[in-house]
Amino acid sequence: MTEKILLIEDEPDIRKTLEYNITREGFEVMSAASLSEGRSYIESNSFSLLLLDLMLPDGSGLDLCRELKSDTEKSSIPIIILTAKDDEVDKVVGFELGADDYVTKPFSVRELILRIKAVLKRGVKKSDSIEVQRQFGDLSIDVDSHEVFVNEEQVVLTALEFRLLRQLVERRGRVQSRDQLLADVWGYSSNVTTRTVDTHIKRLREKLGSMGKYVQTIRGVGYKFSRTPE
Repeated sequence: MTEKILLIEDEPDIRKTLEYNITREGFEVMSAASLSEGRSYIESNSFSLLLLDLMLPDGSGLDLCRELKSDTEKSSIPIIILTAKDDEVDKVVGFELGADDYVTKPFSVRELILRIKAVLKRGVKKSDSIEVQRQFGDLSIDVDSHEVFVNEEQVVLTALEFRLLRQLVERRGRVQSRDQLLADVWGYSSNVTTRTVDTHIKRLREKLGSMGKYVQTIRGVGYKFSRTPE
């Protein structure tokens, strides 16, 4: 089945160029010039990925990112942010909200397509490397359904947060450096800073509550999912 991508971009030339080139790669592309138009498409369609401009005529793309990642039915849609702003604060906020990647204009169309494929590939990785369900004390992880429970209460994670948790669980007991997590979870050596990893680890621990103790910091090295939490 052809994967469907939603592009929300208000600049006509960029929108047409991206739509043409991404379609040539075998994807189905729907495009919108505003948040309101994009929201309308999202309500009536199912998308494999969202390309989201930050600065739109009727608001910030970050607002839509926040809405989608807090919606249990839509939080798994991968999001790549497109923006002319090369501001680290915006990048950190975007990743905190659950964005999967961040591309600053001007960018190479070919590079963007490679990033699209990398994000989609991460989303369809098979779950045969760990058991479908894992139980760690009061923490339960269901790989197939992408659901996490603490004390039988569901914890809503973004797609990126779930991948990070899964990466740690798959290699539980082993320390993983920030650079290693960037490469394995984000999918490539990008301009994402190691601070972004720290931010996501912090948010993951907060969401896991008392079970966040399984995610341990190894000072000066990185993080690990402990077999025996302290």
